[in-house]
Amino acid sequence: MDTQPLWRPSQERIDNSNLKSFMRTVADRWDARVDDYDALWRWSVDEMEKFWLSIWDYGEVRAADKGERVLADGDKMPGARFFPDARLNYAENLLRRRDGTAAIVFRGEDRVKRELTWAELWDAVSQLAQAFRADGLEPGDRVAAYMPNVPETVIAMLAATSIGAVFTSASPDFGVRGVLDRFGQVEPKILLSADGYFYNGKTFDSLDKLPEIARGMPSVKRVVVVPYTSEAPDVSAIPNAKTLPDYVAGHAPGEIEFTPRAFNDPVYILYSSGTTGAPKCIVHGIGAGVLTHLKEHRLMCDVKPGDRVFWFTTCGWMMWNWLVGALASEATLILYDGSPFYPDGNAVWSYADETGMTLFGTSAKYIDACSKAGIEPRKTHDLSTVRTLGSTGSVLVPEGFDYVYEKVKTDIHLASVSGGTDLFGCFVGGNPLGPVWRGELQAPCLAMAMDVFDDDGNSLPPGEQGELVCTRPFPTMPLGFWNDDDGSKYRAAYYERFPNVWCHGDWVQWTGHGGMMFFGRSDATLNPGGVRIGTAEIYRQVEQLDEILESLVIGQDWDGDTRVVLFVVLRAGVTLDDALEARIRKQIRDNATPRHVPARIVQVPDIPRTKSNKIVELAVRNVVHGRPVRNVDALANPEALKHFEKRDELAQ
Repeated sequence: MDTQPLWRPSQERIDNSNLKSFMRTVADRWDARVDDYDALWRWSVDEMEKFWLSIWDYGEVRAADKGERVLADGDKMPGARFFPDARLNYAENLLRRRDGTAAIVFRGEDRVKRELTWAELWDAVSQLAQAFRADGLEPGDRVAAYMPNVPETVIAMLAATSIGAVFTSASPDFGVRGVLDRFGQVEPKILLSADGYFYNGKTFDSLDKLPEIARGMPSVKRVVVVPYTSEAPDVSAIPNAKTLPDYVAGHAPGEIEFTPRAFNDPVYILYSSGTTGAPKCIVHGIGAGVLTHLKEHRLMCDVKPGDRVFWFTTCGWMMWNWLVGALASEATLILYDGSPFYPDGNAVWSYADETGMTLFGTSAKYIDACSKAGIEPRKTHDLSTVRTLGSTGSVLVPEGFDYVYEKVKTDIHLASVSGGTDLFGCFVGGNPLGPVWRGELQAPCLAMAMDVFDDDGNSLPPGEQGELVCTRPFPTMPLGFWNDDDGSKYRAAYYERFPNVWCHGDWVQWTGHGGMMFFGRSDATLNPGGVRIGTAEIYRQVEQLDEILESLVIGQDWDGDTRVVLFVVLRAGVTLDDALEARIRKQIRDNATPRHVPARIVQVPDIPRTKSNKIVELAVRNVVHGRPVRNVDALANPEALKHFEKRDELAQ
């Protein structure tokens, strides 16, 4: 175990943090002893109602009615309901300002640069909300956005939710089938789409797909096309379509009518990856989103009014919804759409300097790619404004931590966080008051009753690997799945493994520092000889080798057992010979265990991934075993699956 952390916050930073301020508030209000993060976490779990009431007041939630009850049926998972009598509006809690300071800064690669003040954002939302109302949009109706990560997507979300409608989005690189598999299930009344998007210096058209998409969803009464790649797109071939300028024409900016809704009414529909079946439509509530993101932005990420918050994401990933929630903390959104490596690997680091980012959020894969490419922002960029670097999407290996502190910035809070689409937030995340230890997520998030269970539901001590669970309710438990009327699919997804406990599906262990380490999805763990192994333990070792760009590991059914199979993508000009295979096996054996050593190592040119850049181990496992892969439209590069079909190396 490391004897020294990679980083500690200064005393000045601790004293000026939102979290320290919140701790003082809690201590004064409830006479609670919360002298450090661990004490605050334990109090937040034990005194859950007091904690969420404190978040409501500390975050100055805007509501028509708070109600008297904080938690009803708190002993039921699922079934618990937070603030069951409260009524509020999601958009009203995000549109807290109406002044001339920046609300959104946007770049579309090197093609488009825009900024919107809070006053301009308000006016744009006002106009679009009036147009939506004129078109018959009502509370509970769905608005779907097939959009790049541009300001108009934020505007559409705010306009829809100001009325009490439900917003759902997908990135424009989905094909027709992928869009219909998602939006078709939730039957939107209004569909928004840009005319196209930019990626890696190229322009891609969306207009050619819209007629088929619109015809495939009879519920759609209006298609609104946002000019992005052209000034005046031709929408004549699209049923019931208008361009955004034409759609809002005649509606003057003015006040916004915020329709109060119940705390547990839906605000967003998010989607599972859909690589093993039809995507699940996960419904999240209005008040839960407001409260949870106030907690995570202000306390876990120390976001203050005027901060500049960025996360590299598309509109098809939960991190987009998380990012835009930072408006409720009066932060400026820094949006970017396109390739983070266009025109080169410095693009987003330069954007950080240009815009004065304070929170730079990205994926573990991006950090690894920068490391592999030899990018050293510490030498080439200022980054003086960046206080926090967030990472999520997959496991950030210990060497990724080293890269950040050696090649990016020494004085920075590296917040490796984990949660997901399922819970609309994080289970484990950053602690601005505590040290960052190599390879560890710092702490369980406040009011999340995290634990690690063995197969029999027993709590495991630090150092032993098991299932990540949450043993008490939390506000962002989904309201349910769309079209799952009896709730059976919802219960099966999270609660059947351990009754009355949320089982998240991650393979983890507590550390001696009170943090957590992740070893991959538990449904992708390997079982050679009946011993469960997390895939991340193998990735960590393999991807340290310079010859290897990326890897994917599965368990192959073989001779009545499971054998470990490793696929590797190698640098240009490198081939998998006996010497490299031997080095790979030695690296794994010396630094993990003999059980981690793959029985077969296979070179492939590419690895399939979802559109949010997660590798798809289960889909590859299905291909290797000759089973069908459903919904390949959910993949960013479905053609890569063919590299895993009928491999001679796997038949012996």
